[in-house]
Amino acid sequence: MKSIGETRRDMQEIVHDEMIMRDRIAKLLSAGPQTIPELAGALKYPSHEVTIWLFAMRRYGEIEAVGKPDVDGYFKYALVKQQLEEH
Repeated sequence: MKSIGETRRDMQEIVHDEMIMRDRIAKLLSAGPQTIPELAGALKYPSHEVTIWLFAMRRYGEIEAVGKPDVDGYFKYALVKQQLEEH
């Protein structure tokens, strides 16, 4: 349910932006692992949209959850390539 003044994009619009946002997310993660709220703040997009893009990246093996969740239950996500280079 939308609150007053809230504009929600439909799923087709969100998915349409996936390739552009994948590159932006990868650039942010190249500096180190981040949570969904951290990425959403940096990108200035709602967390639910960032979640969709992150899960697509995870599905294709580009990122992975690292460590344990923070106090709010959020995992940090990192680029898979970055993880391989660190080990």
